[in-house]
Amino acid sequence: MHMHSSNLLPTPPPPPQPDPHPKPLPNLQGKEPTFPTVRPIRDFDPSRDAARIDTAIKTKGVDEQTIIDILTTRSCDQRTYIAFEYEKIAKKDMTTALKGALSGSVEAVMLGLMKTPAQYDASELKGSMKGLGTDEETLIEIVCSRSTQELAEIKKVYREMFKKELEKDVAGDTSGDFAKLLLALIKRDEPSNVVDYEQIDHDARALYEAGVKRKGTDVVTWIAIMSERSVPHLQKVFDRYTSYSPYDIKESIRKEVKGDLEKSFLTLVECFENRQLYFASRLSEAMKGKGAKDKVVTRIIVSRCEVDLMKIRSEFKKQNGISLYHTVSDHTKGDYQKALLSLIGGDD
Repeated sequence: MHMHSSNLLPTPPPPPQPDPHPKPLPNLQGKEPTFPTVRPIRDFDPSRDAARIDTAIKTKGVDEQTIIDILTTRSCDQRTYIAFEYEKIAKKDMTTALKGALSGSVEAVMLGLMKTPAQYDASELKGSMKGLGTDEETLIEIVCSRSTQELAEIKKVYREMFKKELEKDVAGDTSGDFAKLLLALIKRDEPSNVVDYEQIDHDARALYEAGVKRKGTDVVTWIAIMSERSVPHLQKVFDRYTSYSPYDIKESIRKEVKGDLEKSFLTLVECFENRQLYFASRLSEAMKGKGAKDKVVTRIIVSRCEVDLMKIRSEFKKQNGISLYHTVSDHTKGDYQKALLSLIGGDD
């Protein structure tokens, strides 16, 4: 379904002037600071950009380079303004026009960029539950790695885009403890940073007693603790956990549960500990061996380029001794490669 861009935007305000030095963006409405690689450009001229894209689409054989140059170097808000202007000139929806003009992996990148991060996540979630069989990996990656705040926004947008509740779709597509965990995460309330010092020891012991200490695992207790506590609280719980258990929390998860549930708990813990390192590891996994798992690489780079890709880049370099830029250029080619490298925004 296409959001009709003309009713999204009345008259655009003047675009913000970016700071050339990548500091985290300020903490707006209690949101986490961001470390984007893609920022609003100065001297933004949406009607000029729209005209250039119109020409690029109409060019015989399509001028992909111009489309990539523009869309990968504008912020999400700026792309929305371009779409608004494009529709005035071309009398058609820009997303539809891009669909007709592009194909393959580069098309997926450009269409992803035409959505807000929450719309993109919502459509990736929807796609993972379409048709026969579920793409559990995508479900796990998105539901277990997004903050409470991001998930709240995704739920709202999912409802607007698909006229369905995310919870209902997930419940219909998954089962057992895996479903219980995902639903508990999706239902989480307000994000908080509360650390309840009295509760840390109790939670750590409860995790131990529900798992390693007994035969079988009391998964319900694990789900409750991991979905109902704040991130800083859980970080302290996992530290304390090692004073009860001979294994750290990740080893315990591997010993206690299997399959999608294991993957989900591990993703959660990795994201509680260091979310950007989790994404860096996903990226390096997706580019092991020959070629790349385009879907995973696209999703992480598109969904995080205005959130924390700058930090993911530095974690990637620390972990692999080689830059994300370099690795992506080794594993991709053509217009797809150009688009990704532009979003990554530089070598480390």
